[in-house]
Amino acid sequence: MPRKQSAGTLLYRQGGHGLEVLIVHPSGPYNRRAPWSIPKGLPEDGETDLEQIARRETWEEVGITPGDLIYLGFIEYKKSHKDVHCFTGPAPADAEPRLASWEIDQARFVPIEEARQLLHPDQVPFLDRLLAHLDPGSSAASA
Repeated sequence: MPRKQSAGTLLYRQGGHGLEVLIVHPSGPYNRRAPWSIPKGLPEDGETDLEQIARRETWEEVGITPGDLIYLGFIEYKKSHKDVHCFTGPAPADAEPRLASWEIDQARFVPIEEARQLLHPDQVPFLDRLLAHLDPGSSAASA
């Protein structure tokens, strides 16, 4: 069975407590205790460009249009047989996430260590990849 493909963004900025990333929480009573996620989603009819899917999903979920992005690779969701592709870039200077979709009930920038606690465990490697991208000489780069 072919694996589903999903794409999203891990936008970042410098905040009052250092590096912050934008994450979202899925809506619905069944998701009350669900982990947070990067803004992401599945391709729509005919879409094949993963970066464009990530851009569309970010706009649809939080109302932010990403600028320049680089690819951080993908992770495999074992249970759902889905690959999640991630693109990263600096958040636009005026970026204020809003709840632009019924799919999420919260969206905010959080310090990277808080994101490490909130994110779906399978997505945490994206944080390490982001840190390695931002500081290629750091220990995260060799992790």
